Amino acid sequence: MTGSRLWALIPVVVILLVLPGCQDKPLKVNYEMGIFPDTVMSLDGLNTQFDDYNMDIEASRINSSHPVVFSSNRQSSGGEFDLTHGMLWYVFGQTTGSFMLDSEMNTDAFLDRLVNAFNTGGNEFGPYRFFNSRNGLEYMVAATATDSHGLDLVYTSYTPVYSPATVIDEPVPVTLFNSSFNDAYFSLSSSLDTGYFCSDRAGNFDIYMMRRPSVMNLDEWLLSGAAAPDAVDSVNSVYDDKCPFVRGRYMVFASEMPGGYGGFDLYYSVFRKGKWSAPVNLGPRINSAANEYRPVLGTDIRFENRYLVFSSDRSGGKGGYDLYFTGLTLPKD
Repeated sequence: MTGSRLWALIPVVVILLVLPGCQDKPLKVNYEMGIFPDTVMSLDGLNTQFDDYNMDIEASRINSSHPVVFSSNRQSSGGEFDLTHGMLWYVFGQTTGSFMLDSEMNTDAFLDRLVNAFNTGGNEFGPYRFFNSRNGLEYMVAATATDSHGLDLVYTSYTPVYSPATVIDEPVPVTLFNSSFNDAYFSLSSSLDTGYFCSDRAGNFDIYMMRRPSVMNLDEWLLSGAAAPDAVDSVNSVYDDKCPFVRGRYMVFASEMPGGYGGFDLYYSVFRKGKWSAPVNLGPRINSAANEYRPVLGTDIRFENRYLVFSSDRSGGKGGYDLYFTGLTLPKD
């Protein structure tokens, strides 16, 4: 392991280094909480000359090291998209306010088996992992290409013991959400009682939702017969609206609606009084004249603000779509 990677083993994100005997006074804590910087940073350790996007960050992890799963067509030199995995981590200095971010592809026998369970001869997009406290299992959902009707959502669940011995069953279709059209980019509310996804079943891509009946457990619900979802009309436009990601009372998504900065832009919406608010563009700090895609909103209890991971084919990257990271402050009202 090189010296540049040693700090990745630190199990906390907010650190204060004190070396007894090396100074008269301990270092001063100037920042009680960490701050994710508003600079847009490329995840160079994960990016290639090919398309790298659709990252998911496991919500159940709260330390500085995050195993990540994302889509890439690197393995086919620009052809089909498969799921792959890597690692990102960050450290914040409470004395200086400095922030360090790094990423790399890694070898992990468990994640190898997990992504291989999903990868087929077609495309895989939009991995999404979450923990179900009611049965103690972790789930992963992704969209996979079918021969008959485009993208379908599939999922599997497993005991969250990340070892080569963990049993990973073959993914099965999320029959409740699938249709004869393209259905992709699944996300759940924090209470696991509302599912969100996007579909082109009405002609162009829109964002839809379905609520889980309280009498049904999660697996019974996901494996129910196909049903008609509700369109989230407060955020949808007559253009393509895709990739919803919900965390808490916030939704982030990608849209080609007019009024943006070019191509797909990233937007957010806030859940207020039982309804999602009108979408707000995340602005030119994040959006560009190119395409921004599949945003994922992250939180860390030791940081004042949130962070956003997204994909973009903007200039200055390694080629195609690349993965980016930035701090994000959203309204509290």
